[in-house]
Amino acid sequence: MKYISIDLGLKRIGLAYSAHKDIVTPLPAIIRKNRNQAANDLKNVLTEWETEAIVVGIPLGGSSEDEMKRRIEHFLNLVDFQGEVFYQDEAGSSLEAEELMKGEMKYIRDGRVDSISAMIILQRFLATI
Repeated sequence: MKYISIDLGLKRIGLAYSAHKDIVTPLPAIIRKNRNQAANDLKNVLTEWETEAIVVGIPLGGSSEDEMKRRIEHFLNLVDFQGEVFYQDEAGSSLEAEELMKGEMKYIRDGRVDSISAMIILQRFLATI
């Protein structure tokens, strides 16, 4: 199955792809200008990569879980994705991504950390199936 994972943020949307359980590749992040542009850009990525399922990072078990799911579902309705949607706990994924990149490059808010975070989220999900 072909998966795209999403680390959904207000400024950037980190993305990662996997068609094989053992290999997860970060993709260029989407820089959000507005909701409709971001939804359209995500729809294009999902089509380009022939995505069958989305894995969305979300803080599971917290007090904001229901509100976050509602916001994500609203955003995904704009994308009009017809495949399966899974939720994966994203706890600590951004810190882990920053740690992986430490020393590699100066921290620039261009979405690389967000996409590495999406890669970590997808790796966690694939380890459970």
